[in-house]
Amino acid sequence: MYPATDVWRLNRLQWAMLTSMLKTLAAKHGSTVTAMARKHQTVIATPHGPRVCFQASAERAGRPPLVTRFGGIPLKRQKKAALHDRQPVPVTGRHQGTQLLRRLRTSRCELCEQPAEVQVHQVSKLAQLSPPGRPRPPWAELMARTRRKTLIVCQPCHDTIHGRQPATPT
Repeated sequence: MYPATDVWRLNRLQWAMLTSMLKTLAAKHGSTVTAMARKHQTVIATPHGPRVCFQASAERAGRPPLVTRFGGIPLKRQKKAALHDRQPVPVTGRHQGTQLLRRLRTSRCELCEQPAEVQVHQVSKLAQLSPPGRPRPPWAELMARTRRKTLIVCQPCHDTIHGRQPATPT
């Protein structure tokens, strides 16, 4: 594996992150971006010589101050850098999928509760479920009661929801 040769592209990312940080600070303190830059800009000594960075410190009683810095790192190619990529840790335990995936894996229609090949019926907003002046159908009542924008249903139930004639099983 070879180190990146286009490290210079990071300069644009650094500028975007720096600008975002300064704008956030300026909005939080009711100030301007240039005032925040002037307040937090400092020069630190690094192995590559003095570097400009932005630093904020918080004094604490009886303990050393908290110091955070942005910048001060040279964005240049390191020809002798050694890359050591770690293997990703496999996901284990009980959180191996979202609730929607668990609901799909049961292969059971949530409307008629029959085991079947299922599909997902989805609405963009729960407010769509109750048009004014009309009673709610059972499927919309179930979605509103469970506060879910998705409903796992079999093909006949899905056809019924959309106002089509349910497909006759062969």
